[in-house]
Amino acid sequence: MDAELFPRTRVKIAPGAVHVPDWLDPAQQRELLAACREWARPPAGLRTVRTPGGGTMTARQVCLGRHWYPYGYARTAVDGDGAPVKPFPAWLGELGRRAVADALGPDAAGLDGAAGGERGAAYDIALVNFYDADARMGMHRDSDEKSGAPVVSLSLGDTCVFRFGNTGTRARPYTDVELRSGDLFVFGGPSRLAYHGVPRVHGGTAPPELGLTGRLNVTLRVSGL
Repeated sequence: MDAELFPRTRVKIAPGAVHVPDWLDPAQQRELLAACREWARPPAGLRTVRTPGGGTMTARQVCLGRHWYPYGYARTAVDGDGAPVKPFPAWLGELGRRAVADALGPDAAGLDGAAGGERGAAYDIALVNFYDADARMGMHRDSDEKSGAPVVSLSLGDTCVFRFGNTGTRARPYTDVELRSGDLFVFGGPSRLAYHGVPRVHGGTAPPELGLTGRLNVTLRVSGL
C-alpha cells in the first residue's frame, strides 16, 4: 500500500462527513490496539450484541463510559455480564477532539473541548467493534445520544467497505468508502444522523506489523446524558 501510484487524500463524502486516510501512524495504531485488547477483557468485556428481534450482530462489541444496547445506554453491561462499564479515558476524549478539529476544522471542536458547537460537551462514550472476515454491520443511525456532536470513527486492522448513506433512508443514495488501518472518518452537522454500515470486510489485509487478525472500529461519541 505504501507504493500506491496515487496516494490517498482526504475526501469530503457529504456535508459534515470527511474521510482522512492514514490519520493514525503505525505507532499510534499499535498503542490504540493495545488499549483495545485491555478493554476487551472481562469484566464488561467484549460481547455479542443481541437485537430486540432475537438475532445477533456479527461484529462483537465492548463499551467505555456508558454501555450501549439496542436502543439505549446504561452504566452496567446490562446485556452482558452485568458488570460496571469501564471508564472512558481522558486521553481518548482528547483524541476525539483532535480528530474533529483535523477533519472538520478547529471551530467544530469548540473552544473548551466541546464538539459540534456544544460548549461544555466532551467525548464520553466509546463503542469498540471487532469484525472478523465474515462480520457485517447493517445500515443504521447513531441516534441514541442526546447530543448532535460529530461521531469519530477510527479503523485498525483489516480494510473494510464503509457505506455512508443519507439521513432519510437505508437505501440509496450512498457512497462506499474504503477504510484502512489508521484511517479516520468523522461525520457531524447535516450528516450526523446519516445511515451507515459495513457490508464487507477484506480479511487478511491488516498491516502485518500490527499483529491483528480482523478489524477494530473505535467509535467516539458525546452522550449528552
